[in-house]
Amino acid sequence: MTQSSGKKTAARRKPPGRAAFAGILAGSLVLLLVIAVLVARWLVGLDGVKNWMATYPGHSELPASAPVGLPAWLGWQHFLNMFFLVLIVRSGWRVRTVTRPPAYWVRNNKGLIRTKGAPSRISLDLWFHLSLDALWVLNGIVFIVVLFATGQWMRIVPTSWDVFPNAASAALQYLSLNWPTENGWVNYNALQLLAYFTTVFIAAPLAIITGLRMSGAWPKKAKKLNKAYPVELARKLHFPVMIYFVAFVVVHVALVLATGVLRNLNHMYAANNSDGWSGLVIFAVSILVIVGFWFLAQPIFLRPVAALTGKVGK
Repeated sequence: MTQSSGKKTAARRKPPGRAAFAGILAGSLVLLLVIAVLVARWLVGLDGVKNWMATYPGHSELPASAPVGLPAWLGWQHFLNMFFLVLIVRSGWRVRTVTRPPAYWVRNNKGLIRTKGAPSRISLDLWFHLSLDALWVLNGIVFIVVLFATGQWMRIVPTSWDVFPNAASAALQYLSLNWPTENGWVNYNALQLLAYFTTVFIAAPLAIITGLRMSGAWPKKAKKLNKAYPVELARKLHFPVMIYFVAFVVVHVALVLATGVLRNLNHMYAANNSDGWSGLVIFAVSILVIVGFWFLAQPIFLRPVAALTGKVGK
């Protein structure tokens, strides 16, 4: 056997790589899910569990003053949040993975905001990411203000401790494949409520404060503040928060499609409780807009926009 043939044989005997590991992991997750479904179906057949689920059907009662239905402004907010979130995740991933940015941006050191010394240089991808962040935060402020002004907050903020056993009941119903009866126009089930509350009031603020800590806007000379909140902690939290948002979107879209797509899309986009096609049409147009901006988010289009607020160079 020649030396070259020996090398080829050794190459063939290399241990399985990432693809094989991913396959094993996916297969293990599927097996665990099947086991969880079988256990859940066994549990819901027990008399004690049936009685418990009768007490906690999967949703908490809303306060008497809670509004019914979803207004049109909430549909616009839903689209804008999805629009910004998709592009933020895209730009954030590029900031994390691109080693040689296509261009750099330096802020004009003039106008209302000035800094001592030369402004720092950042990549064009980071400029786009931070610009989207600012717009997303502004949209979020409007969303929170209107949410509390209209009483819609009662639909996504727990108002009773029974939300937790009801959430467990809803989870058990999902796992047993006997999904909870829902009417999202009136009330979300407890599991949905906790997911929306976590997204709006925990994950979003975490994304903002960790992103702010890593940005150039953070005061670098505040020694006590920086010691109490080190940038390393912000970096460790920021990426998992992004993963949470991606997972939330995947599960959210899957449930929208699996639990009455036309009615759900009408709730979210057309502000009505019908089985018509208007929500689907608006949703399709919104997807086209997002896809269009996804492809337009290229250096050739970003450079002239970034040049309006700074200097763009290689």
